[in-house]
Amino acid sequence: MARSYLQEARRRVGPKRARIGPIIERLAAAHPDATIALRSQSDLELLVAVMLSAQTTDVNVNRVTEKLFQKYRRPEDYLAVPPEELERDIFATGFFRQKAKSLRGTMKMLLEEFDGQVPRRLEELIRLPGVARKTANVVAAELGNPQGIVVDTHVRRLSQRLRLTRQEDPVKIERDLVRLVPREDWGRFPHLLIWHGRRVCVARMPRCEDCVVNDLCPSSRV
Repeated sequence: MARSYLQEARRRVGPKRARIGPIIERLAAAHPDATIALRSQSDLELLVAVMLSAQTTDVNVNRVTEKLFQKYRRPEDYLAVPPEELERDIFATGFFRQKAKSLRGTMKMLLEEFDGQVPRRLEELIRLPGVARKTANVVAAELGNPQGIVVDTHVRRLSQRLRLTRQEDPVKIERDLVRLVPREDWGRFPHLLIWHGRRVCVARMPRCEDCVVNDLCPSSRV
């Protein structure tokens, strides 16, 4: 895309600080069902589901956890079985050995340092084995205490197309977004981009003609 075209597009849609409010408002209206796709009924189930979601689909995780959560209800349950048994139970999510190791380490720390409860603060979540910043952000946000903005492949792609960031690194993208997105929207903002990215602003052939924010997007083809 020619530099002159980009400059003209930016002038046409306006500065990002003026656009972010309408972008959020329109996406929320277009995707009222934009919530986390992982199914869980407790804080512990949420944490486990998010940990298992690495390198696989939410649909696949939900298929596995439907049976998993009937068997493992407390942190103690994950430690009461041999590691090989837990590995078999989560095999279908991929990277099952490392995930089982992380789950067991996390359950041990929950029992030893958090009275068996899932912490809500980002800095505490990140201490759990196998819990990186993205996972911690998801869990904190879903527990009603968002302390950052989740950046996955959809959030990265749409943020770049909307010219909300020029960064490539997820941490730097998050830094740009938290400066731009109102704090009260930190939790739902990534869900809106994820759902819009799956339904409309897909990776290879974005359907710009169907996009509710095409007049606010410098990358729009219409």
